[in-house]
Parts: sequence; structure tokens; C-alpha cells
Amino acid sequence: MNTLLGVRFVLATWLLAGAALAHAQNPNDPLEGWNRAVFGFNEGLDAAVLKPVATGYQKAVPELVRSGVGNFFNNFSDVWSAINQLLQGKPVAAAQMGMRVATNTLFGIAGVFDVASDLGIERQPEDFGQTLGTWGLPAGPYLVWPLLGPSSLRDTAGLPLDLQWRPATLSNDGATRIGISTLQLIDTRASLLSAGRMVDDIALDKYVFIRDGYLTRRRSLVHDGDPPDNREADDTKEEPPAAPK
Repeated sequence: MNTLLGVRFVLATWLLAGAALAHAQNPNDPLEGWNRAVFGFNEGLDAAVLKPVATGYQKAVPELVRSGVGNFFNNFSDVWSAINQLLQGKPVAAAQMGMRVATNTLFGIAGVFDVASDLGIERQPEDFGQTLGTWGLPAGPYLVWPLLGPSSLRDTAGLPLDLQWRPATLSNDGATRIGISTLQLIDTRASLLSAGRMVDDIALDKYVFIRDGYLTRRRSLVHDGDPPDNREADDTKEEPPAAPK
């Protein structure tokens, strides 16, 4: 049922994006009006709730504990990264990530301590959006979702699977799932406090700064840090769908 709902959601989003494309001013951002409205909502929610809670968490919780919480969540997501590397046809990278997970799980107390990085086994995060890009699916229009933030049509298609690969999904207890998800959200937001202050200081238009940074970073990740030099040729694979007749 969840998979069917996810497919319907993605199809509906494609239709919405196609309908708006005819009025687009920026080819990468045909839904800029919607995106800016959601971006404004997210900014307000962040200022009122998420940032104060994350700041309090950072001040109240010792750095060693916060590091352990972040390492635990990273170790869990590294398993999903290894799976995606296999799906992308990168068995060596998948084996390295598998070794990283095994090392941190066995010797890092379920990933609380990042022993693997100390041994030179670095993280190589991957998600299903990157996998879809490797398979040749174009990025499509830029999108901003409530709470989830920046995305693209391709990354949105990968979100249902990405969101299923979280520690919270292992529990059948609703309160426990909410608690784990909330802690992961707070930990993630706390890790971005410094970056957020930097963006506030340097960005004339924060929306454009984040959008362009996101699209550039995702393009680089899909190409493993080495995107094609010929951007025009590459863009032929990245154009959004045509508006329906």
C-alpha cells in the first residue's frame, strides 16, 4: 500500500511539473512560486521550532554524546549506501561500505564510535535518487517539500525508499518511532547550525543560493564528483518533462 501511494504521489508530481513548465522562467525551477512558498514555510518553522530546539540540544548535550548519536544514525544509513552502490554497479565501493558498517558495528558499539574513519575507511553516502540518476533518469524540475526541504523530481521518486531506511522503521511502537525520528531530525539540524549561519551571512537571495547549491551538488554526486565538462550535452539528460498537450 505504501509503495502504491508513493507511485501515485510521484506520478501526480510529474503531471504538476509538466503543467507548470510552460510558464517557467528558470528551466530548472518551473515551480518557483510553489517552491518559494514552501521554502518560506520551512524557514518560519525552522526559526520558530527546529533551530531553537537544535541549539538547545547542542548546548545541553555533551559533544561526545552528540557525536555518538550522529555516528549511530550514519552507520545505519551506510547500509543503505552500500545497497545503492551495488545497484549502481559499483561492487568495490559497496564492499568498502560494507566493511565500514561491519567495523563500526562490531568495534564501535553499534556505530556509536566511528572506528572505520580512524582506519581510513571513509563514508561514501549514496541514496536511491543517485541510483536513479546513475540509471539515466533525468533530474527533472527542482522541488521544495514541507519539512523535507530541497529536492528534485528524481530525488522525490527515491524518497519513499530512502525514508524507509531509518532506525525508526525497525520499531512497531508508535511512540518509539516518533522519538527516534525526532532525535534524528534534531541531530541533523544541530549538525547544520554552522552552515546555516554562513548561508545567512553571505546569501543575498537565500532561496536561490540553496537551490543552485543543491542542484550542483546532486549533479556532482550522481557523477561521483566528476560531472561531464560539456554541460550542454549533460543538460539534455536533465531537462524536465514537456508540458502535456
